[in-house]
Order: sequence, then C-alpha cells, then structure tokens
Amino acid sequence: MAGGPGSYVFGAEEKKELMDVIESGCLFRYGTPGVDGFQAKVVTFEQEMAERLGHKHVVATTSGTGSLLCCLAALGIGAGDEVIVPGYTFIATISTVILANAVPVLAEIDESLTLDPTKLEALITPRTKAIIPVHMLGNPCDMDPIMAIAKKHGLFVIEDCCQAVGASYKGRRVGTIGDMGAYSLNVFKTITTGDGGFVGTSDDELYERAFGYHDQGHKPCRMGVEVGNRSIVGMNLRMNELSGAVAVAQGRKLDGILETLRTKKALLKDQLQGLPGLGFRTINDPGECGTLLTLLFDTAERANKFCQAMGTVPIAKSGWHVYNNMEQILNKVTATKANCPYDCPRFETKVEYHKHMLPQTDDILDRAVNISVGVVDKGLGSGCGINIKSDTEEINAVAKHIREVVLSL
Repeated sequence: MAGGPGSYVFGAEEKKELMDVIESGCLFRYGTPGVDGFQAKVVTFEQEMAERLGHKHVVATTSGTGSLLCCLAALGIGAGDEVIVPGYTFIATISTVILANAVPVLAEIDESLTLDPTKLEALITPRTKAIIPVHMLGNPCDMDPIMAIAKKHGLFVIEDCCQAVGASYKGRRVGTIGDMGAYSLNVFKTITTGDGGFVGTSDDELYERAFGYHDQGHKPCRMGVEVGNRSIVGMNLRMNELSGAVAVAQGRKLDGILETLRTKKALLKDQLQGLPGLGFRTINDPGECGTLLTLLFDTAERANKFCQAMGTVPIAKSGWHVYNNMEQILNKVTATKANCPYDCPRFETKVEYHKHMLPQTDDILDRAVNISVGVVDKGLGSGCGINIKSDTEEINAVAKHIREVVLSL
C-alpha cells in the first residue's frame, strides 16, 4: 500500500464523521448549523486545526497547491515579483509562483534537504518579494536565520508545510513562524483526505484575503448565499463537507501519528548508526514529523550500489521533487512584465532554468536515499522501508537488511 501515515490509520473515526454528513445530505461547506441536519465539518476542522497548530485562522482548501496559491494571492505577489524557492521541493511550490505571474528563483539546499540559509542573501534582488522555505520530508527548515534574513530585507515568508503537517521548530509548529503556512492533505501526507489542504495565519487581513481567494472573493465566514461585500477576485478552492468530515477525524489523530512515527524512526535509525560511509541528513529540530529516514552516503557511487541492492533509487533520480527532473521548467525562461504604461523596471525580470544549476543540491541528492517510515512513495524514492503499522519485528528485520547491504558495499 502506497501512501502517508494518515491513510494507514483510516478507520472507524473517519467513517463515523462521513456518515454524519451522508445521513444529513448536506455536502456543501456552507449552511446553518442545526438546520436541515447541516454538520459544519469543514468549519469544525478549521477551528480545531487552528487551535491545534497555534494559528488564529485556518482556511480549508482543495489541495496544498491551492493553499500555496491562496498565500501568494493574499500577500499580493504577482507580476515581476521574485520568490525564492528551494531546488528540492514538489513542483507545486514552483508552479504556483509561475501561475501567480511571479518568478521562482531556485536556491540551494543543505544536508537537512531544506533551504540553505547561508546561500539566501546572494539571491535577493530589488525584485525579491518573498521566500518559501519548504519543510521537506517532514523536517523543519532552520527558520531562525531564514526569518532574520527576511526581516532584514523586508520579505514575506510563506512556509510550505505540505510534507510537514504538525512538525515543530523550537517549540512552534511549522507554518506559524512566517507570515502564512500552506498545508496539504494529499494521500501521501501526514494526515489525509485523499486530496485537500489548508492555509494558516494569525494575521486578520491575510486571512480575509486568503479566504476570499479560495471562495470567489467572499469575506469570511459566510454560512450561506451572500451577495456583495467581496474583498478580492478569487477562485473556487473550497473544501466540501465529505472531505471536511475525514479531515476532522484525521486531525484528531495527528499528534498520535507523530508520536508513533518518531518512536519507530528512532528504533530503525539507532540500528544503523556507525556504518562505514553512511550518515544521515541533518535534522533541524527533534519536532520533525519522522515520516522518512534519509540516508546520506559519503559518495554517489556508494549510494547507487546501495539502491541497486534495495530496488530503489537515490533521491536525485526520484521524480518531480528534484528540479533536474522538472521538464516543465527546464531550458525555459521566466520573463515577466506587467501591463504598465510607463517604464517600470521593477516589473521586468528574466530567469533561466537548466540542469545542474545548483551544484550543492545535486551533490547532496546524488548521495541521499529515502527509507520510508510513514510515507511509502516511490515518487519520493521511499518505496522501501517500514510504515506506521510496522511492528518491532518488522523494523528489526528491515534494519538488519539495510545493515547487511551497507556492509557489503
């Protein structure tokens, strides 16, 4: 079974919440509580998740991609604005910037597999508007230096928490440190509704704009038909009550899922310490999700030999999360100019994307291999390993096999 930990623990709780909605017959997220059986599952999820993570506001959406679009729109990012994103992230982090008519600027990662803060300032230009640190594979970015750089240069920070719902950094949940957080509830994520997502922020104005963008410009929080009073040109990225029902049940399982993953990852990782030529990616905070164990070999050759024996691939060859594999943008140019009657240099920019433009990122990903703990996904290169339901016997057997393969290299 491929998927994230939430899909492995789908059960009676989700079915109960779903049946509440099915029996009510009210599938739309809007209605009057207590009238015609309306259950208000989406609103319940938004309120509970806001409290759980430490946001003042949450807006449920149809996807993590939709959540990123809402954040960009809420912050007014558009024509000619440059947005710094890591070269190792899901394509949506980059494509949403392009869809906002802005320009993604690719940045190096470090051995945490997240943005390298030491390489950020060299990328900042007068057109830079925002940084999107991606808490990749459940590992929080090193947010203190990122936030210091953003503050110094007056930049917005959108935290891409799509792969790290519930993770924390120095006692704060990811997504609550920057201006806004974008989250995913896709089947491969920490908790899931199949597809879905949400936006988090504690800024009232940004909440109003994000809500408006996700719902045709409406202000929060209408519960029925409304005419007028719209604050922004928006889209339809609303979550329905069926997805909301599953989200409620999954959200209530989040902290238990994280505790289980961290315990099982520690058991697996402890048995792989001290092997020749093998280390691990840097974990920026013990509050990481624990969804994956990333092995970091001393050479690409050793990593490739390991993968051949395990029937997997190094992260560099794993798919659309690696900029080198994104044919949608490679050998292309992002050049943007607003419809401005004057000569507006601020709106003119040109960025080219090509393979191996990020040598530090390439070196790290060539040597890195993902072992599943809670996320089983060949697209991440984590098709082998354990899952959230693996018992101690299975974990020990997987650890023994990995040790034997590493020692045979």
